[in-house]
Amino acid sequence: MTARGVRWAVTAAVLAVVAAGCGAVPSAAPEIGGRSAVVPAPAGVVELTAPPSTAPGADASCDATASFRPDGPLPEPGRMPAGTTMARIRDKGRLVVGVDQNTYLMGFRNPFSGELEGFDVDMAREVARAIFGDPTRVQFKVLTSEERMPALEQGQVDVVVRTMTMNCERWQRVSFSTVYYQAGQRVLVPSSSDVTGIDALAGRKVCATKGSSSLANVANAPGKPIPVAVPNWTDCLVLLQQGQVDAISTDNTILAGFAAQDPYTKVVGAVFTAEPYGMAFPKQDQDFVRFANALLERLRADGTWAALHRRWLGDPPPPPVATYRD
Repeated sequence: MTARGVRWAVTAAVLAVVAAGCGAVPSAAPEIGGRSAVVPAPAGVVELTAPPSTAPGADASCDATASFRPDGPLPEPGRMPAGTTMARIRDKGRLVVGVDQNTYLMGFRNPFSGELEGFDVDMAREVARAIFGDPTRVQFKVLTSEERMPALEQGQVDVVVRTMTMNCERWQRVSFSTVYYQAGQRVLVPSSSDVTGIDALAGRKVCATKGSSSLANVANAPGKPIPVAVPNWTDCLVLLQQGQVDAISTDNTILAGFAAQDPYTKVVGAVFTAEPYGMAFPKQDQDFVRFANALLERLRADGTWAALHRRWLGDPPPPPVATYRD
């Protein structure tokens, strides 16, 4: 078996373990040992010739990280104020949350239990705990990056907790909590690559998901890399392993998961964007946003945020400081 064949066998096995049962990893694989084999790209791959429409808004007066101030202390679980979004969710009997199942460490499916796990998933369970007193009273709806906004606007989910960057353009369509995680965009390449960062990728193919701010950042990078858009982040990893793209560029949290899955990759370059993650809510549910912000205040103060970070992402930095617009 060639070195390339060994590499594919190892990384495909890791991907199979992480994504088993979720059907998100394309089945196309390179012919073992076949340098000249033509490998079909995963379904939904698009090579862009112009910046995507999801580029961040240009309103310089907007502070995308500022959310709505809590109304006061959290109500006791199960005793949501009458007429509120939280009371409606309580009466429904479950919290419906949009999450990912393809991002190791943040939102992924455990192949042994079949359960969704990760930092984002645990944050969503804390919202359910605050409403019901029971973190299991949650129904997860798996979404791609591109599906997040429509799912909120169409009422398919109560909240999205899915590595979602807060920006001013998105605030026009949804509402966000305060920042619950501060990420930044970097680059992942094969360990043999001489690429040192986003500036070294001029004219080269760089993968990111449709509907993500990462894709917009790649498309607008001064060096003019060629953005390649796919439905799921695992599609990017497969394309990189197949040699069909030169790099993946997205948030350092997502890239850390890839590097843990594939020992033949490395994260390079400095962070070149700020990617503040917020829980996203339907635009009209401002009361639920204020409730979530009160919860986040408590999770920061009582050590829960730090414990979840330590469980999934290692030693925690200080949690993000909340800022408010009212």
